[in-house]
Amino acid sequence: MVTGRPDINQVLSQMREMQSQVQAPKSSVPDVGLGNGEEVQGVERADFAEMLKAAVDNVNTLQKDATQLAQAYERGDEGVDLPEVMIGLQKSSVSFEAMTQVRNKLVDAYEKIMNMPI
Repeated sequence: MVTGRPDINQVLSQMREMQSQVQAPKSSVPDVGLGNGEEVQGVERADFAEMLKAAVDNVNTLQKDATQLAQAYERGDEGVDLPEVMIGLQKSSVSFEAMTQVRNKLVDAYEKIMNMPI
């Protein structure tokens, strides 16, 4: 049995918890007045640049980890098995492809906005 990998049930429970946090009812968020008669839900805004940087950093970390696993396997280190290496490489590949698609969509959206008539 390979150790060091998260249990699938633990990963699923974490994903469900994050989903429930994202889908929390808006009624639990206090209203904030703007002073002009309008009220806006008091929601913490995520900084897009920080989110993008975190995503890129995550992809970078996955790629570094996969490379280290592959090198450890090539050296013949004990405790590193081939399925673990292949899963790490696939994770880094999929995350890189997803980041590339996000980048392409952002560039496309930017180009559409820049070509809009004034």
